Amino acid sequence: MPYFRLSGGRNHIFVFPSGAGAHLFRSWASYLNRSIILTPEGDRADRRNTSAFNTWKDVIIPGNINDAMTTYSSSTVKPIPLSKRKYLANFLGRAQGKIGRLQLTELAKQYPDKLESPELKFSGPVGPNKLGKIDYFFHLRNAKFCLVPRGESSWTLRFYETFSVECVPVILSDQVELPFQNVIDYLPISIKWPSSHIGTELLDYLESIPDHVIEQMIERGRKVRCLWVYASDSQQSCSAMVGILWELQRKLRQFHQSTETFWLHNGSIVNRDS
Repeated sequence: MPYFRLSGGRNHIFVFPSGAGAHLFRSWASYLNRSIILTPEGDRADRRNTSAFNTWKDVIIPGNINDAMTTYSSSTVKPIPLSKRKYLANFLGRAQGKIGRLQLTELAKQYPDKLESPELKFSGPVGPNKLGKIDYFFHLRNAKFCLVPRGESSWTLRFYETFSVECVPVILSDQVELPFQNVIDYLPISIKWPSSHIGTELLDYLESIPDHVIEQMIERGRKVRCLWVYASDSQQSCSAMVGILWELQRKLRQFHQSTETFWLHNGSIVNRDS
């Protein structure tokens, strides 16, 4: 759990890459309440049902996906054309006893030709009924839509992985907060569907979307997926770090009527030193 200190007072930046967040500290409300928190989720609450995340000061960041996935799109393994993908949708994950994931399991049993079964194939250590990372990528790319339900918390790495394999993410997590919403419009590159309506109506809706529309969504997704990669500025001008710096820069903005701005009777703004 790294942290950074800004100049002056109690201004600190804490990075919580896991779901536990600031609640790792029982006394977070006393000691971290004025710090900026970088975390992939914004809805984690403690036993008192209070959240450490504050939309006024804190920043949602992308999850750190597997290195092999970040280089996937530039490898010799190319995405499958939409017309040749085997499934309409897939969910390659464990049910974990979560109602949304259990519903997807049952839906896959009813429509095995449309939805790849989450019970048989999911990422994790290689073993019985388990896929290694490379096989997982191959399966993930074989559907037009990748379903992204909530797990232990509202966010999941699968959302970011789908962009590398050029599969349109369908978010099934009502409370999820996505990174860089000040600069990214998620409507043209993803779908968010209410978790209370997981069923045949979801598959019917996805099936009604023409391939040319899906292609447009994928093309728009290509332009922003570099923001999920934690590359240094020396390697890429577009990266998760660049996005985080954008968000932190916004925290330094001044109010319009600040000590540094002056205005005249005609509405023009002048600088002190001009």
